[in-house]
Amino acid sequence: MNGGRKDAAAASVLVVCWSSGFVGAELATQDAPVETVLAWRTGLAAALLGGWALLRGERVRRASLLRQAVLGFLVQVVYLGGVFAAAGAGISAGTSALVAALQPLVVAALAGPLLGERTSVRQRVGLAIGASGVALVVAGDLGAGGAAPAAFLLPVVALAGLAAGTLLERRWAPSASLVVSLALQSAVAALVFGVVAGARGQLVPPAGAEFWTAMAWLVLLSTVGGYGSYLFVVRRSGATTASTLLYLTPPATALWAWAMFGQAPGPTALPGVLVCAVGVALALRRAGAPEVDRALRA
Repeated sequence: MNGGRKDAAAASVLVVCWSSGFVGAELATQDAPVETVLAWRTGLAAALLGGWALLRGERVRRASLLRQAVLGFLVQVVYLGGVFAAAGAGISAGTSALVAALQPLVVAALAGPLLGERTSVRQRVGLAIGASGVALVVAGDLGAGGAAPAAFLLPVVALAGLAAGTLLERRWAPSASLVVSLALQSAVAALVFGVVAGARGQLVPPAGAEFWTAMAWLVLLSTVGGYGSYLFVVRRSGATTASTLLYLTPPATALWAWAMFGQAPGPTALPGVLVCAVGVALALRRAGAPEVDRALRA
């Protein structure tokens, strides 16, 4: 597979698999508390990916362990924990998605001074348009809930964790393979979530097949597919490109919810999808990511 097709495939996998996490979370939390879901999701992912790394005969340098631990804490513990805690506190999915939509803007603003990934005026306009498209997609969900004002800090914390982890991943450029990186990061998250779940007496999983089906969904699609493709795009095309593609995940999530749960998109969803597509195409139309841009226009 040539470079252009590989980038296009990675972009598609990222959008589909990252958005699948929201559906998997809804499936899993129907039968178990959030702490149980997070502990088993990350624990199973760590076991699967760790076993894969061992079969491949991969070794981990001691110097990379601390960095992978930091990255795992930021992009899995802080991000996942913040998103799930926000839902548990009564923050609507639309509100959390809208806050998360600021992540590409944060990364683009910091990628220049920290990573040397300069953004053009067209890219900045595209990022702003993409954010407005996300707002349209989730507009019907805003205002739902009734959470305490302090709870609105939770999706902000999640955003900060993912943005910081994305920038550090690109800056450190870890030598460890994607399999090893994701295994170590999942192990860190499993340790944290496992301790929390155990302390609350919620580590024992339900016996029903529905829970384990949801776990398979979350581990294979959302963790291996979603986080794996995200790391791949960050390493190959840069932090700004990977973050910008996340603009397409709220529309993709709306399609997942419609297909899986019969949740019809709101009247502003389709215009929002179109606006998102325009914003992403503008933001990625630069010298650093021509392959992805061609894929989006194809």
